[in-house]
Amino acid sequence: MIPVFSVVSSKSNMGKTTIICKIIKELKVRGYKVAIVKHHWGDFEIDYPGKDSWKHRKAGADTVIISSPTKIASIKKVEERTKLDDIIEKIENVDIIITEGYGFENKPKMEVIRKELSDKLASRENELFAIVTDFPLETKIPQFNFSQVEEIVNLIEEKFLK
Repeated sequence: MIPVFSVVSSKSNMGKTTIICKIIKELKVRGYKVAIVKHHWGDFEIDYPGKDSWKHRKAGADTVIISSPTKIASIKKVEERTKLDDIIEKIENVDIIITEGYGFENKPKMEVIRKELSDKLASRENELFAIVTDFPLETKIPQFNFSQVEEIVNLIEEKFLK
């Protein structure tokens, strides 16, 4: 089973994407294959007007798959939110899966928090394995600042990849 953890926060603009990108880069330097699953609360588009795949969807296709020699993408209509575990079970050929969001799922979590946006954790401490923050919190959970990427990845390796 591929190890999974979620990067969460109580609000937008806390720095989840920024720290995830740094973590991915460091994991890649260390030779790992990484998948990311990004949760979005609303609708989203990865296709845009004028492209053939957009025309296919607008014509009524329920699933559109775009394939090239180097990438494949699938756009599929769903009637209800897809469970994270159902998404994860389709991912293969990676060493670790990181999710952005999915704070409501039962996965180990790294919480990102900035003092200017919130001074309280969104997660319960027993759900967390790490916190990335710009101010000290009173907790026994390992805490890192936004520049301690190597140390964060050391913990990720120890907890999920060894």
